[in-house]
Amino acid sequence: MLFQLSDDHYLFPDPILAEDDGLLALGGDLSPGRMLSAYRSGIFPWFEEEGTPFWFSPDPRAVLFPEELVIQKSMRPYFNQRKYDFRIDTAFDEVVERCSSVPREGQAGSWISPMFQEAYFQLHKEGLAHSAEAWLNGQLVGGLFGTIVGRVFCGESMFAIAPNASKFAFISYVRHLHSQGIALIDCQVYNPHLGSLGARDISREMFLQLIQRLM
Repeated sequence: MLFQLSDDHYLFPDPILAEDDGLLALGGDLSPGRMLSAYRSGIFPWFEEEGTPFWFSPDPRAVLFPEELVIQKSMRPYFNQRKYDFRIDTAFDEVVERCSSVPREGQAGSWISPMFQEAYFQLHKEGLAHSAEAWLNGQLVGGLFGTIVGRVFCGESMFAIAPNASKFAFISYVRHLHSQGIALIDCQVYNPHLGSLGARDISREMFLQLIQRLM
């Protein structure tokens, strides 16, 4: 059953009622309050159509536990030789824009519409959304962004225009987050790129139990 959200409160239906593809509800807005309520409920916004957000809670859920981070042998020279500079929150708006515009193999477009961009810009202004960045000779060449809620980093998207730049930013940021007490990286939906970094699927039930403790 697909639910239509009310505009006057931030309550979401139980995630276990989501459809097989994880789609749970439509509607509402992308205000900081609603988005935080979604994250705390194990739900995230993904895609919009004519101003209507789609809300998801997939089963299984892709996550990365920071202590399980994988640094492949091929990545070691990037750190040993300091091929890129790592920065946090120095170009948040640009990272989001690049995530929305850099072409991806097998994808015709991006879910990060102007409406989504504005929503994450607002979360960043409130100190909740953050960017991790890889720089080369003063140029932004890779990065990712997401939102920190409690001890969970809810990752949204990443991009790269130089070899392994997004992996470099991701590994560097996970190390930083781990040092700051973050216990879980929500990767949302598994893909081989994330899997190569240590992400794995867990059941939605387990994910919901984890965020009850961590958010």
